[in-house]
Amino acid sequence: MGGGNAQKSAAARERNMKNAGKSDEERKAASAKAVADSQAFVCKLCRQTFMVNARPPMLYLHVTSKHATEALTPVNCFDQLAGFDPQDPKGEKADKAAAAKKNNAAGSKKKKDTAVDLLGMLDAGLTKGKSTKKKFGK
Repeated sequence: MGGGNAQKSAAARERNMKNAGKSDEERKAASAKAVADSQAFVCKLCRQTFMVNARPPMLYLHVTSKHATEALTPVNCFDQLAGFDPQDPKGEKADKAAAAKKNNAAGSKKKKDTAVDLLGMLDAGLTKGKSTKKKFGK
């Protein structure tokens, strides 16, 4: 008697896996990367892990909710929270301040206030200039 259906199914499965293009080593490497990404941030106090896509506001929330009495500063839990401002979680204020500082350091001049200049001209009594239209008939 010949092989059963299970033997045929196993052979077909193996053949299809070879055709898929991923070897066992590639699958193991992908699995190891997934594990490393899932444990990218680790709290120093409770050893809780956070995924690689966790942002500083999420880490700060962990510090304030879990370790409010134990942690003196958020850096005691996560080194990545050094310089994190809970009042500005997205860092927009810091970006604006850095951009303003860069512009001032580059020597950029402030634009003159045009409204003040126009009012000054009106106060000086300046009138509209001569018309450039040619008169016909003279």
